[in-house]
Amino acid sequence: MHHRTWSPCGAALIVALAATEALAQSPEGELTLGMSAPFTGLSKELGLQLRNGLEVAFAVANEAGGVHGRRLRLLPYDDRADPARTVIALNKLKEKKKVLAVIGSVGTSTAEVTVPFVNEKRLLLFGALSGASTLRNDPPDRYVFNFRPSCAEETAAIIRYLVEVRRIDVSHIAVFAQDDSFGEAGVEGVAKALRRYKADSSKLLRVGYKRNTAEVDEAVKAIKRAGGRVKAVVLVASYKPAARFIEKLRDAEADLTFASVSLAGPNELAEELSQLGATYADGVIVTQVVPNPTAPASAIIKYRDELKRFAPGEKPGFLSLEGWLVGRLFLEGLQRAGASPTSDSLVEALESIHGLDLGVGVPLTFGPSEHQASHKVWGTVMDGTGAFSAIELE
Repeated sequence: MHHRTWSPCGAALIVALAATEALAQSPEGELTLGMSAPFTGLSKELGLQLRNGLEVAFAVANEAGGVHGRRLRLLPYDDRADPARTVIALNKLKEKKKVLAVIGSVGTSTAEVTVPFVNEKRLLLFGALSGASTLRNDPPDRYVFNFRPSCAEETAAIIRYLVEVRRIDVSHIAVFAQDDSFGEAGVEGVAKALRRYKADSSKLLRVGYKRNTAEVDEAVKAIKRAGGRVKAVVLVASYKPAARFIEKLRDAEADLTFASVSLAGPNELAEELSQLGATYADGVIVTQVVPNPTAPASAIIKYRDELKRFAPGEKPGFLSLEGWLVGRLFLEGLQRAGASPTSDSLVEALESIHGLDLGVGVPLTFGPSEHQASHKVWGTVMDGTGAFSAIELE
């Protein structure tokens, strides 16, 4: 893969971060943010790419003098997508490192321990890479803010596309899901969407695999046993098991439509499949929560230019673009919170953001009863090389 190991984002970013370190070790000198995410293991690219985008956004801000003269420093901890390690990381970040906020966390199972922690400690959690309802209570938890649409919104868009555009009968749709709360959230989203079409969701065929593995043989066998009853499979999985699942069913010449949520890691899934051969990637549908990172829009060109400057050698991707947007949105909140932000002043500043245009085609809005900035879901489909093109979901 082109992201085999993560290294700091190029010489320019090293200089920017070194300047951050040298500026001051006191709270007046820098704004320290924490990140707990997988940087090793089967889901590592999710954390690495989100971190990449965040680092670029912060490096640009630091080069311009920081926010109210204070530079940003990101402290990443590798939790390997393990909730037990997440708790350890959060305690270190809060108690020892005194971080202002936690940004860019990854995963639904980890969110289940992160949300109670930040609520108890009154610590801001911003821009997690998760579509879980745990992060989206109604009314919203005071210290939890999301950038991306929910998993339920993505699965609803997939089901609508499969049923209304592709004309696949609801009884012929199955779901392949990770065997944890992430997968469960996806299954619930699929079931809810199917009920809108008067389907009996209790008959939904669910297959899956254990988290942090790519053991998909039993799931593949179950789909094969179902035969012609399954015409499409919704994937709520990380990129490696999803790719293995598609590979084995393509090898079995199963005539299936595969549609994945963005949390798989779109570019990573495409690369896994395209390396196997054109027939594996071709036609795989992926919902996205950001525009195509190769689009000619001004904001996306700016992202690519900044990525090239501060992370030379890294290819534009959906996840690093999301990290870049999360970083820019957070910077807007910091700017509004003043020179000495606290968790509570940051909350109030973020809740004042209405209709912010970062150039991605959808205005971003927070409020006291709205802690999710975007509800926009884009549709894409891969070709044999793993390149994405847009499709209309409705």
